[in-house]
Amino acid sequence: MPAGVSAFFIQLLVILAVARIVGWLAIQIGQPRVVGEMIAGILLGPTLFGALAPELQQQLFSADQRPFLSFGAQVGIGLYMFLVGLEFDTSMFKSRARSAVAISASGIVVPFVMACLLASWLLSYGGLFADNLSWAEATLFLGASISITAFPMLARVIQEQGLANSKLGTLVLAAGAIDDVAAWCLMALLLASFGGDGSLFYKAVIGAVVFAFIMLKWVRQHAAQLESWYQREQRISPRLFLVILVLWVVSVSTTEWIGLHAVFGGFLLGVVMPRGLLAEHLIKRLQPLVLIGLVPLFFTVSGLKTDLSVLAQGTLWQIALAVITASIFAKAVACYLAARFCGENHPMALAVGILMNARGMMELILLNIALQNGVIKADLFSVLVLMTIVTTMMATPLFNYLQRRTSFRSQLD
Repeated sequence: MPAGVSAFFIQLLVILAVARIVGWLAIQIGQPRVVGEMIAGILLGPTLFGALAPELQQQLFSADQRPFLSFGAQVGIGLYMFLVGLEFDTSMFKSRARSAVAISASGIVVPFVMACLLASWLLSYGGLFADNLSWAEATLFLGASISITAFPMLARVIQEQGLANSKLGTLVLAAGAIDDVAAWCLMALLLASFGGDGSLFYKAVIGAVVFAFIMLKWVRQHAAQLESWYQREQRISPRLFLVILVLWVVSVSTTEWIGLHAVFGGFLLGVVMPRGLLAEHLIKRLQPLVLIGLVPLFFTVSGLKTDLSVLAQGTLWQIALAVITASIFAKAVACYLAARFCGENHPMALAVGILMNARGMMELILLNIALQNGVIKADLFSVLVLMTIVTTMMATPLFNYLQRRTSFRSQLD
């Protein structure tokens, strides 16, 4: 293997090829392409490639070359969250606010009840969390990781099924958005408190409040001029793109500096950007690069840290089974019951429970942040990655099966 940049491009070629192949296979069995790309990242890690050809896998993804991959993955996730923010529609809450809030609340409260029950057991098992992590911090992390929803994937599934303007589409997207915002806020609180340094905690909390206020009030107001700029020139000129790029760099750098993570800055900038032709153009131009070229790097970086073979050692498989079961109950069952309580019919409530149970890339981002900051260790990371894959793979086939039933589909509109 050559060194430096040459090695990175060889790695990139292998990653993109494997991601496209496994992504295509996922589509053939009724799964979203992103699920295949998630699995491709794991296959390139120690779980399969490292087990079959350990020397070749270590040579291709040597430790001294991984910083290049990590950098590309961080840029990709920062841009991905920017796109998620651009597609985040706050107006969706108004039409079905009561049901959305109730469903999202159940999707947060019940996971935290489960997290309280799991935290003591997992802490006593040992080797899963940081040695100095408290029970409250373990509960906070588990609650956030169980309650998070695959909001971007839900948006695409709803759109592909032609349900974007339906009651189901509005309800699921609104509830999923609330859940994700709450989970990210809780994760930010955990990162701010972890480490025992009070000054870092206050810096992160105060910095997050000030940053959010500036973004939502001042930047949102002035960002509206970017839409006028775009409409005058009818294109994204080099100067306009440079301004947007500078805003993105400042946003992700600021959240990283105050002690949170770059993804928060990328997402919030996307939220405050004006809605209109500029946002549509940005999504159209950036999405192929980010989803096809950069996001697979993130899945591979995650996969290189994931060794599912450890689940066969000792009683770790029992922990994986318990976490998966608790996660499904805490989201699918809780959201179904909440929807029924709000007066939704059985098909509507069942569809809500199935879709809200998916966690997707949002969960992987959260897990990588936790592992990077030393909150969890590799074994628990592998357990939760497996939970992410299982719950995400459940959603689309179950929903498509129900959609094929005419009586079911007629009650969703």
